[in-house]
Amino acid sequence: MDATELIIKLQDFFEKQYYAQIAEAARTGSKSLAVNFADLAQHDITIADQFLDQPEEVLKAAELAVSQLETTGDTKGFTLRFRNIPPSSTILIRDIRSQHLNKFICIEGIVRNKGDVRPQVTSAKFECPSCGNALNILQLDTKFKEPFTCSCGRKGKFRLLSKELVDAQGLVLEEVPEQLEGGAQPKRINLLFKNDLVSPLTEKRTNPGSRIITTGFVKEVPKITKQGGQSTTFDIIFEANHVEPAQKDFSDIKITPDEEQKILELSQDPKLIKTMTQAIAPSIFGHEKIKESLVLQLVGGVKKTRDDGITTRGDIHILLVGDPGAGKSQLLKRIAHVAPRGRFISGKGVSGAGLTASVVRDEFLGGFSLEAGALVLANMGVCCIDELDKMSKEDTAAMHEALEGQTVTISKANIQATLRCETTVLAAANPKLGRFDPYDTIANQITLVPTLINRFDLIFPIKDIPDQKKDEKMARFILQLHKTTSAMEETLSTDFLRKYIAYARQRCAPQLTDAAIEEIESYYIKMRASASGEGVKSIPISARQLEALVRLSEANARLHLRDKVLQKDAKKAVEIIDYCLRQVAYDEKTGTIDIDRIATEMSAQTRNKVITIKELVHELEGKHGKTIAINELVKAAGEKGISENEVDDVVQKLKRAGDLFEPRPGFVSRI
Repeated sequence: MDATELIIKLQDFFEKQYYAQIAEAARTGSKSLAVNFADLAQHDITIADQFLDQPEEVLKAAELAVSQLETTGDTKGFTLRFRNIPPSSTILIRDIRSQHLNKFICIEGIVRNKGDVRPQVTSAKFECPSCGNALNILQLDTKFKEPFTCSCGRKGKFRLLSKELVDAQGLVLEEVPEQLEGGAQPKRINLLFKNDLVSPLTEKRTNPGSRIITTGFVKEVPKITKQGGQSTTFDIIFEANHVEPAQKDFSDIKITPDEEQKILELSQDPKLIKTMTQAIAPSIFGHEKIKESLVLQLVGGVKKTRDDGITTRGDIHILLVGDPGAGKSQLLKRIAHVAPRGRFISGKGVSGAGLTASVVRDEFLGGFSLEAGALVLANMGVCCIDELDKMSKEDTAAMHEALEGQTVTISKANIQATLRCETTVLAAANPKLGRFDPYDTIANQITLVPTLINRFDLIFPIKDIPDQKKDEKMARFILQLHKTTSAMEETLSTDFLRKYIAYARQRCAPQLTDAAIEEIESYYIKMRASASGEGVKSIPISARQLEALVRLSEANARLHLRDKVLQKDAKKAVEIIDYCLRQVAYDEKTGTIDIDRIATEMSAQTRNKVITIKELVHELEGKHGKTIAINELVKAAGEKGISENEVDDVVQKLKRAGDLFEPRPGFVSRI
């Protein structure tokens, strides 16, 4: 089809189907229009085929066709962006070959890296100093082109009059994890965005970590060898024509009026939390309390920003510590599937930089650029971290700021940046010896750093203890699962569950009522008052748990789509926290709850003994002089009810801390 015929046919198509949109765009001064490819294919299949084979020609003709339409505004230099192209033209990044060069294709991927927006020359005007002739040169390559000769015979040394610039930005797109087979390394491709694709509005869609579907054409870029010549191999770059987000966070999910009606009906159901609990992980047996907490975690509390600029997080972080084979990883995978922007990562294959952010050399523009890690990529979503205990201490240290402060601050290679990381974390770990020791306390068997544990609102131990009735039920349940793919009828579909959670997060920001505050306060004060013991009292609950109580009660109110936190919401929060503390921080000897067992290196009981022994050393110094026999110390401690083994433990601790030293075997002295 020749150019004139093509322009006439395209003009006819735009007049019939897109006239109103073009007129509106021209009136508002917008310079681009998204066209559904299916409409063009319906109108004229030959143009549609030609477009897929020779996109640049057809796009140029379409621009001319639009500029000839009679509208009130200016339609010159209009860009047409085509979306919804047929599946046959959707290609995986790894499958792009030389046959796809200059063809119109669609690719999907995750934005890994994003450069700055920079101006790029599209055409330049030169003047010949001899005859004054003006020459217009189109800049299509990466190298700036000057005219060779003028009609008057002059060669070289032309004067640059003006140049046309457009905004351009380079991105790196990486394959989606689902498209990978086995242990394949995800492939990457460079993207080039121009004009309105880099406007501040559309830029938000292409932040690192976003999942996008983009249409456009692949171009080759010449490579220059070290000697300055041109290489025989070429680089490829994908020039984008249209971009749309593929993965949504909670704020992007669209809910129809029918679905809204269903959601509102379900929120009035008195057994709502039970229904949700069954739907959250129908293929996992038991763990009702944990599933309840996971539902509340997905809904989340309310983030508050005070006038003094301090923000209080609303995300509820949960840690599951349990025996192998208890279904922790399955729970994590299920939550990563249900939550929009859910990510699943696992222990040994994670580094601190991979969790937070790293600085990499920018291939496009030189210099350095930031590459987001898993916690930043899951911003406004859920990050599930499996095998937390297998990570090294240095790597888990990177999580401290992300969990409490909800930001990731990076200061490397001349880049100082603070990235938002409003991510809910659900982590799973095994106990110290791989399985829980029934004779030791649970707190002693969690190997993580106390400061990290302290940042989790809820910690659930999952014990695998033989119990005939429970084992029979569980065996039947698991075997039934293997028999059919749908062992348990899902009460709610995953899609509806996701929409319900999104609706609750978008519409509800419940506020505490006096009755709820009273309920939380009375529990907190009752627990603090229950502290007993001589000398140093055990601390049953700290201010961090108080905040967790508030977040959980807000989440429960949000789940029921209420705008007020009622007393029953606070009761639910108290019930979950109390269950949690009794599991993890219960001190069998004194019969009290001691939060120090998990929140610090030393429980209150141990700290009490350390102080007693320090006092005894001080007293014995007055009687026996500077050097004290350990036998004397054991005898004196025995009178206070401290056994020989405990004295030995405490003396070792004090020696490591540098409070005592051993001048000769069997004797200790204070430093």
